[in-house]
Amino acid sequence: MARGDGERYNVPPTQRYLDAAELAQQEDLDAVFVVNSTEYHTDAALAAIQHGKHVLIEKPMCLTHAEADAIIKARDKAGVHVMVGYMRRFAPAFLQAVEQVRALEKINYARVRDIIGQNALFINQSSVVLRPTDIPQEAIRERAERGNQMVTAAIGDASSDLQRTYHLLGGLSSHDLSAMREILGMPERVVAAQQHGSFLTVLFAYNDFTTLYEVGIDRNRRFDAHIVVYGDTREVHVQYDTPYIRHLPTRLFLNETQGDAFERREIRPTFTDPYTLELQHFYEVVTGTAQPKTTPEDFLQDLDLFHMIIGALRS
Repeated sequence: MARGDGERYNVPPTQRYLDAAELAQQEDLDAVFVVNSTEYHTDAALAAIQHGKHVLIEKPMCLTHAEADAIIKARDKAGVHVMVGYMRRFAPAFLQAVEQVRALEKINYARVRDIIGQNALFINQSSVVLRPTDIPQEAIRERAERGNQMVTAAIGDASSDLQRTYHLLGGLSSHDLSAMREILGMPERVVAAQQHGSFLTVLFAYNDFTTLYEVGIDRNRRFDAHIVVYGDTREVHVQYDTPYIRHLPTRLFLNETQGDAFERREIRPTFTDPYTLELQHFYEVVTGTAQPKTTPEDFLQDLDLFHMIIGALRS
């Protein structure tokens, strides 16, 4: 743990670690949050699990099926819980949208979009962030090399564009695809996919409708992340805002025709941010009153979607 963070959160100097494996050995810990860079998620999670700790691991849980299988096997052996941090799926507006979509008689079409400005554009104006300047260049190179090796293990030899796309899928896209699966289910196949720079467009086929997925990152200071599901007479629209400005609410819009009238409703269930609600659920999991909603097995479906998309891009 960085000295600045340790002082900010009053962590005793003897409990500030440079090695996740050492932290996992601390006896009075019940749970460990794995929020480091993706390349080190599996190592940190396995160290915690093997020492009997429950784990909340940020998305993506990992980059390969082999890593996911190792985490699941270790979890089952240790008898602990592992939960993946898909905080958007804990937003009350999203949960209400799931119920609204399930009540639709028919889905004609759906759109999932996540086109945002770079995170720093929001963070620099809204937060005080400690950015260490003493990270050795060797560690920076090791992280990049490890990431490249993991992507190669996941999808084989690939162009630099495909490698960047796989990182995008594991990063920003994993939010969208996970939420899409909960609200619409798993698609049958990828009809088409196209990638240009940091922008990706995918057309998913479901049994009787299609879903357009758009994702991209630029330098425009706006955040447009939403899911829209179109029924015959009702449109269900979930709108997310940047999570880097706390308490900007996730909103639900219902656009509906009733007789001669068209009605547009905006529902803002709460200002409590999805991170807080996710942590409350994790507390219930750790204390034995709930089963984790976002499990490693659930995450495996995202890995399957990543491979479907990469396969379509290759073809």
